[in-house]
Amino acid sequence: MTEKSEASPVQGVTPKNITGADERLAAAGWFTRLLRRPESGVGCGLIATAIIFAVLPGAGALYSLQGSMTFLTLAAELGIIAAAVALLIIAGEFDLSIGSMIGFAGVVIGLTVKHMGFPLWAGIASAFGVALLVGYFNGLIVVKTRLPSFIVTLASLFILRGLAIGITRAVTGRTQIPYILDDVPDPWVAGIFNGHVFTGFFHWMGTLGWIGVKSDGSPFVPGIPMSIIWWLIVTGIAGWVLTETRFGNWIYSSGGDAAVARNVGVPVARVKITLFVASACAATLLATIQVMEAGSADTVRGMLKEFEAIIAVVVGGVLLTGGYGTIYGAAFGALIFGLVQMGIFYTGIDTDWFKVFLGIVILVAVLVNNYTRAKALGERSTP
Repeated sequence: MTEKSEASPVQGVTPKNITGADERLAAAGWFTRLLRRPESGVGCGLIATAIIFAVLPGAGALYSLQGSMTFLTLAAELGIIAAAVALLIIAGEFDLSIGSMIGFAGVVIGLTVKHMGFPLWAGIASAFGVALLVGYFNGLIVVKTRLPSFIVTLASLFILRGLAIGITRAVTGRTQIPYILDDVPDPWVAGIFNGHVFTGFFHWMGTLGWIGVKSDGSPFVPGIPMSIIWWLIVTGIAGWVLTETRFGNWIYSSGGDAAVARNVGVPVARVKITLFVASACAATLLATIQVMEAGSADTVRGMLKEFEAIIAVVVGGVLLTGGYGTIYGAAFGALIFGLVQMGIFYTGIDTDWFKVFLGIVILVAVLVNNYTRAKALGERSTP
């Protein structure tokens, strides 16, 4: 008896079935691949939000150069901390102390510069030094005790806010530190955080009448604020680390399944501690920007920023369970936040309803995100 050829038909299977390509291996179209990206849902939400405000009264002012810079600045301030929060949540952890760290870092700058005679650069460096310690101890406690980071950083939230208020009141008798930039020996340092770029180009556009100018001929928008530049830098670095480096793979692995990641050699503890440090440093960067812009420190700054950052990250497609998401989705989430906040102002809607409207946008964005992801992955809805 002769052996059957490998190409011989078997019962119930035709040669066409054997040699034909498996439909599960068929190449997905570009649109399907786009929908599979974690930030696809928030991208659709951002477009929908922009269109909604475009048809409302006041859209001209909102989308003018001055209005655009205003909502981009708001988005930038949230986006700076959202990038760090996204990395941490993808790694499976939370940092609820980031808002209090903003207030505490500002107090450190104010006290060291105004009351200890530090030059501005040294005061800022001191704040980042404190951030390194806070982030390190947050991460160390989490990885050593295996306590939920939600609980550990919730404790840090109260500790840092209490220290900021208590120390500031003990030294100054109040909860604000004003006039920080007065008579500093290195005022140029402030420009790194509160200055503008492309000022010559914007002035040139003003002379040509392309943008609005004041009575003295200077443009209403002198340039692109440094907060936006810092946001782009932080987002770019975080996005590159997450997608182009081995450390980024470690972040996804740590959030996906920490036990399995440890078994294959991923230094999970080091990854998480590093990300807690990055989170505290991002908060300090935002605090520095705010202090340089206002010229003062306030112990209540950063209040509820931790929740706004988590909102931007979740709207951006990052799963709270960890192991999934992108930095660019978080950036889109911050953009929605800034656009909604200023859109309500420019369109004349009562700002008392801002939180309600923001909640609706968040819910819609998340629903759209889940729907587009399910459609792209071919998932079926369950009753």
